Parts: sequence; structure tokens; C-alpha cells
Amino acid sequence: MLKKKVEAICNRQVEREGYSMNLYLAMASWAEVNGMAGVAGWLYAQAEEEKLHMLKFIRYINERGGKAVIPAFQKPPVDFKDVETMFRDVFET
Repeated sequence: MLKKKVEAICNRQVEREGYSMNLYLAMASWAEVNGMAGVAGWLYAQAEEEKLHMLKFIRYINERGGKAVIPAFQKPPVDFKDVETMFRDVFET
């Protein structure tokens, strides 16, 4: 049985992974429409990885008798000055 404190921590991580996924998707979309297909491809792959992390936490919680909570995710930024600034801002977050 999953302790409530551990369940809460894991559910917080579900939220973090989901936000990261959406942030990478927003950055990938921005890069794609600005003609940076290689950067976009790499960012889409990162978004997929974050999704997999989120799903692992959801399954971990549920399989151990807890209840995974799928939160609303904060909307990530959708416009960026340039690639360097975009990554600098992400590292500061």
C-alpha cells in the first residue's frame, strides 16, 4: 500500500512531468513554424520522453493502491525570442 505522503509527492511529479511535456511541445511548435526542423524534432522527442515519465508515475501510483490525479497543467509560453533565449529561460525555470 502506498503511503499518502509518497502518493502526494508522486502526484506532484505527475504535474511536473505533464507541464514539462507541454513546455517542450510549445517550444517544438515554435521552432517548427520558425523553420528549425532539427530543433523541433529534438524538442518533440523530449516531449515524448516527459509523457512517458508522467505515465510511469501514474501507473506506479495506481498499481500500489494509490490514486493518480491528472491535474490541469499551467499553460507554457508559446513565443520565444530565439533558440538561445528559449533554452536559457527553460534552464532558469
